[in-house]
Amino acid sequence: METVFLTDKGKVRTHNEDNGGIFFLENELALAVVADGMGGHQAGDVASEMAIKGLQKEWSIQSSELLSSPEKVEAWLNNTVQNVNATIYEYAKGHLECQGMGTTLVVAVFTKEFITIGNIGDSRCYILNNNGFAQITDDHSLVNELVRSGQISVEDAKHHPRKNVLMRALGTEESVSADIKTIEWEKSDLLLLCSDGLTNKVPAEDIESILRDDSLIEYKAKELIERANKAGGEDNITVALVKYEWTELGSE
Repeated sequence: METVFLTDKGKVRTHNEDNGGIFFLENELALAVVADGMGGHQAGDVASEMAIKGLQKEWSIQSSELLSSPEKVEAWLNNTVQNVNATIYEYAKGHLECQGMGTTLVVAVFTKEFITIGNIGDSRCYILNNNGFAQITDDHSLVNELVRSGQISVEDAKHHPRKNVLMRALGTEESVSADIKTIEWEKSDLLLLCSDGLTNKVPAEDIESILRDDSLIEYKAKELIERANKAGGEDNITVALVKYEWTELGSE
């Protein structure tokens, strides 16, 4: 696999409440995560960091055998998300300055045969492959619900005054439901995980154009962040890119 992870506080925010990373296991499995924290007094930093550390810890003690099928990975991801949610929720209850904090989450488990993706909130996952460019996840946001119900148009949603209101987040409630799905992937497929600091500033067609560019994925990631900053950079911006590049002899 070829991978890159980048995060940037943007042009306006004084600190970065995004977090994430790409973590490998036994050289054949990878976990990519992006979390966009929310909450006053920098509590968003705490929530997103707890989410990443919790997932990374659970990932580090797994084995390829325990993650050998989509069913096993989906079960592991669901259980892990529930455990991490409980940890964040209980921490916030015991720390006044963190009450109400939470985080979005988009996470993907990569094997040679398939990818399992989970999400909560409005951080997204996209795929670029032979079939084109597509958003895999659905936002758990107020405006997305309004679009789905036909109350507003997609164009209206881009400028809606409550576009940042989430219907679901990690750590804000005692329990949470993540959307989890598994897809197949093939050589040269490219997956993007990102926070809304990217998608609120860079149109999908521009994201696709950057990902299609004949350049290293490190350049693609930098260009995505630069484009969001050039468009205002009012929010933190985080991107994780993973490209399928296994050889017959093993992973690269």
